[in-house]
Amino acid sequence: MTATLYHGADIFDGERLGPGALLVEDGRIAAVLPPNAAPTGVTNVDLDGGLLMPGFVDLQLNGGGGVMFNDAPCVETLATMAEAHAGLGALTMLPTLITDTPEISEAAVAAVEAAVASGMPGIAGLHLEGPHLSLARKGAHDPALIRPMGEGDLAFLMDAAKRLPRLLVTLAPESVTNAQIAALAKAGVIVSLGHTDAGFETCRAAVSSGATMATHLFNAMSQFGSREPGLVGAVLTGGAFDAGLIADGIHVHPAAIRAAQADKEGPGELFLVTDAMAPAGTSVTSFTLNGREIRRADGRLTLADGTLAGADLDMARALRVLRDDVGIALDRALGMATRIPARAARLSDRCGALLPGRSADFLHLSQEFHLVRIWRRGRDVPLSPA
Repeated sequence: MTATLYHGADIFDGERLGPGALLVEDGRIAAVLPPNAAPTGVTNVDLDGGLLMPGFVDLQLNGGGGVMFNDAPCVETLATMAEAHAGLGALTMLPTLITDTPEISEAAVAAVEAAVASGMPGIAGLHLEGPHLSLARKGAHDPALIRPMGEGDLAFLMDAAKRLPRLLVTLAPESVTNAQIAALAKAGVIVSLGHTDAGFETCRAAVSSGATMATHLFNAMSQFGSREPGLVGAVLTGGAFDAGLIADGIHVHPAAIRAAQADKEGPGELFLVTDAMAPAGTSVTSFTLNGREIRRADGRLTLADGTLAGADLDMARALRVLRDDVGIALDRALGMATRIPARAARLSDRCGALLPGRSADFLHLSQEFHLVRIWRRGRDVPLSPA
């Protein structure tokens, strides 16, 4: 048995932040101990400050390592994405397929199914973002591929839910029926509302039918108004209704994040997503999506007309935005990158917290919230370019 004690840094265990030491044995977490603990027969690693925390949990990332899942929905693409994002600290992820053809969607399901069966680290399921969206709020999605949900589409998603450990589907309530949402929820699909122009009451009806999440709050959705609160209002008053958030300071103004965090009614919570694209973990400056060029510049990814197309973001940077620009309490910000998305995606049994017996998947952040070191199963993971 090999045991290592990591000390000299604060520890966020998924719930609490404070001084401590992390004991790892044979690639698993053995215990979170007091900072002055001195067990015998262990290798001591002094981290000299900073913070230890669980690996990031990212429920929305479309590419990385120079590749897009839409371009080649296969196991090899997933391996490239998983490696790139692991090097950015995201040790659990839902690879995300943007609106595409039925054939590409089926290939994506088969690829994730095969990756999970092979034990590929980090792949926890699949996020299908579309194609059952609103043309009025399409964002960078190809309008030619957006369509209402038909009986065959519903059957496909129900079958995918049986084949995958976790399936998250982003849809617009005006493009589906409440009966379809209820059927998906009953089948175990996590239904997320997004890319929608639907009003408050329509969105609340979708929540009552089984939707439990909203995709990238404030972006590509009906906004909050005094007479029509839209999906934003449904999120903020939605009770057990979670919402992803792209905290890059570009997609959502820090003041809006601050207000949403303060006004959000529980037990639903806000959590971080990167909405990352092919450039993540690389120096790539442009790529294509459904045949259209996406340009990378000044921390943005845009189509030629300036439309935002995903985000040039990693979780550590999002945490810096929350801490420095938004002013969210540190333990809350850390939970938004770990515990909360794990719970929202029903993954709390495997990630989001440092608990005895779990795989030793954890991160060391500097005092400035930059990644210093990453471990998966107790072994070092090379850092990717941020």
